[in-house]
Amino acid sequence: MAYETLLLEKRGKVAVLTLNRPANNAVSYAMLGEIDRALDETASDSEVRVLVITGSGEKSFCAGMDVADAVSHPDVGAVGRALWTRVDRFEKPVIAAINGHALGGGCELALACHFRYMAASDKARMGCPELNLGIIPGWGGTQRLTRLLGRSRALELMLFSKRLNPGEALAIGLVDGVYPPDQLMPRVMETAAELSEKAPLAVRAVIRSVQAHLDRGMDEGLKMETEQSNICATSKDAVEGFTAFLEKRKPEFKGE
Repeated sequence: MAYETLLLEKRGKVAVLTLNRPANNAVSYAMLGEIDRALDETASDSEVRVLVITGSGEKSFCAGMDVADAVSHPDVGAVGRALWTRVDRFEKPVIAAINGHALGGGCELALACHFRYMAASDKARMGCPELNLGIIPGWGGTQRLTRLLGRSRALELMLFSKRLNPGEALAIGLVDGVYPPDQLMPRVMETAAELSEKAPLAVRAVIRSVQAHLDRGMDEGLKMETEQSNICATSKDAVEGFTAFLEKRKPEFKGE
């Protein structure tokens, strides 16, 4: 499937989605539609077990919404919020490889991913400075920053429109790792490849159970955990996992 604002490629069991709107990879309304289609394609491809999201070039992962384009689309807030929530609830692991600036909607996209790794660039900054424009982080940023960092730290970042460098982002837990720019994608792909060898049904089960807790609380999370545990326990992957353990070999999971 052809895309105008994205690149989507498969590298073994890993799909790499690259935001491709030079020079800042700002999100246009058309890009939102293409990201939705790319998620459809990735979700339906049984060979793909992990999704990596990054940006083209070295300057920006994503500089947020294209403000000029947004003026023509009054529903862009609702569309962006729903799409980033879809990323958040995606049932295959999603890793953000933050190769440069991740600001506004770009930071909110990274927050929606399961893991975030950032290039150690002196110029790169990450944050939600929307208040400088008289608006708020409206694509889930107020919720996901609070979920990740706690109320006071999230409020500090948003109300003071802070833009953190990679070291600062790592220190407060906004990102999970920082690598030299030339090592970012190789290290992210190593992590993605390791994840892709895990049992797909079990990976999905863990993601579903954690998401149920985040969305609906402990009781609903435990219900989901029970349901998913029963599914995994009777799977062919579970038989393979136990057999491989007893035979002292690496399991070969099929997602069945």
